[in-house]
Amino acid sequence: MATEVIFTENKKQLTARLPAELDHHTVGRIREAVDSRFFNSRPDVLVLDFGSVGFMDSSGIALIIGRVEVARALGASVRLVGLSHGLMKLCRLAGLERIKNLTIASSED
Repeated sequence: MATEVIFTENKKQLTARLPAELDHHTVGRIREAVDSRFFNSRPDVLVLDFGSVGFMDSSGIALIIGRVEVARALGASVRLVGLSHGLMKLCRLAGLERIKNLTIASSED
């Protein structure tokens, strides 16, 4: 099981493909990797790709909210893509759809 974040850059967009599990054991390392690359690249949009994520707990929600705050401070936005039905439901229950500078797309989008 991959535990590393895979990055791709395209013009003013940085995409971070997240690993299979986002929990309190992995989120710290993921946060550091994403923030480091984000600060170096300074994109207009940070895309968090959940296409490989099979499990996420509240630490994953905190990861998302924190990246939105960092992006907002730098004048950027965050887009979530590849969310499974279950992850989309979790994001809705957490109220993430109401956060400014955050766009959420399901795996069907």
